[in-house]
Amino acid sequence: MTNDLKSFIADIPDFPKPGIMFRDISPLLKAPIAFRHVVNLMAKEVSDLKVAGIVAVESRGFLFAAPVAHEAGVPLILARKPGKLPGDCVRVEYGLEYGTDSLELKHGLIDSDSRIVVIDDVLATGGTARAAGDLVQKVGASVASYIFLVELLGLRGREKLEDGSVSSLVKY
Repeated sequence: MTNDLKSFIADIPDFPKPGIMFRDISPLLKAPIAFRHVVNLMAKEVSDLKVAGIVAVESRGFLFAAPVAHEAGVPLILARKPGKLPGDCVRVEYGLEYGTDSLELKHGLIDSDSRIVVIDDVLATGGTARAAGDLVQKVGASVASYIFLVELLGLRGREKLEDGSVSSLVKY
């Protein structure tokens, strides 16, 4: 089924603006067998890495990271937009093409010196994944791997993620 995963991702031209080809994962989420296959592939990779947990990137990364963490039997830690987590948080600000954004982790959920996997749905320019990796490093842990459903090769986001291996199931 791995070669067939592209058939579960719809191409939406000119969204969210002209000239952009949006890769819509909704058909994959609607197909239980395909979704289960993706979760199994990601969970196998996580299990092979023997990590202390998974950092899921808001919000579509949650869709994949939660069942993968369950299958792999490792903790799930959420990387959220500012103001979404209670208590003491660590924050990383990162640049976007049109400004800046931030991600936060709740303090104390990741032990220093642990190895962590970062999971998100799409690797595009790498800015958001890089920010998640920086959060992991900021608390004294390391990124063992970044795992994505889709990678947009032309945007070269992988180049920003040199601190861990990078895996993607579908490449465009």
